[in-house]
Amino acid sequence: MKSSNAYFAFAVILSLGLSGYQRADAAEAYDDEGTLIRLTAPAMRIISLAPSLTEILYAAGAGSKVVGVVEFSDYPPEARSLPVVGRHDALDLETLLALQPDLVIAWRSGNPRAAINRLRELGLTIYVAEPQDLDTVASHLDRLGTLAGTGTVASAASAGFRRQLQDLRTRYARREPVRTFYQVWDRPLITAGGKELINDIISLCGGTNIFRELSRVAPKVSVESVLSRDPQIIVASGMDQERPEWLDSWRDWTDLSAVRNDKLFFIPPDLMQRHTPRALEGAQRLCVQIESVRESN
Repeated sequence: MKSSNAYFAFAVILSLGLSGYQRADAAEAYDDEGTLIRLTAPAMRIISLAPSLTEILYAAGAGSKVVGVVEFSDYPPEARSLPVVGRHDALDLETLLALQPDLVIAWRSGNPRAAINRLRELGLTIYVAEPQDLDTVASHLDRLGTLAGTGTVASAASAGFRRQLQDLRTRYARREPVRTFYQVWDRPLITAGGKELINDIISLCGGTNIFRELSRVAPKVSVESVLSRDPQIIVASGMDQERPEWLDSWRDWTDLSAVRNDKLFFIPPDLMQRHTPRALEGAQRLCVQIESVRESN
């Protein structure tokens, strides 16, 4: 009997140890829809459905586990060689399924909802992300690092991001407001509203987005509405790494404060329009540009 009891006790201890080991290997995190994503083990084959989410995965140390991306996933450079599963707004489900992902990172407002629902129906695990401001970049670093089993790298990246973000907030929080116009495109004339990453970066630098009251994403505005708000600085992005020629067309309006004081600037769009750690680089550039307006007054 004693031998039987000893064996039973050993079996219980062994089972508890194994179950504890399984829990240690398991990974779970809430996505931006409030869904708890549970994985029995860290993801090994991840597909990203937005260029910004691809960047975050790499920054979180999970780049080696990414097996598929959407078009324009061009950073870091090694992401360019990965299989492409369509555009963010037009997914190639056949190619995606052939890659056999154990985790798909979806973009709530950018990916077709019907496609995401179909992937769920087929049994895939979907983490839905909807980054809205700078703080959510750090949050996604932590959560995706957890799901990928790269928490140590992700935690270091998120801590560094939060530290730099707080440094900028401390430096510019009480600075004199500067009326800022951010131009996404020329024809049609497109800007950033109050619910976008760009607005968050402008506010971080102590600027005031002259179209912050607009709730639509990438709203169209008129030249007249820009002139009436008289921005002290105009910052353009465009489509690539070069300053767009159309930025200088504002020089025709010599009464504009931004033109009169020669405050027309350019920042590459990837540094201002993607919810990634590189947004802090864009923020640092913008803060310097806005500060130059204060120094010239």
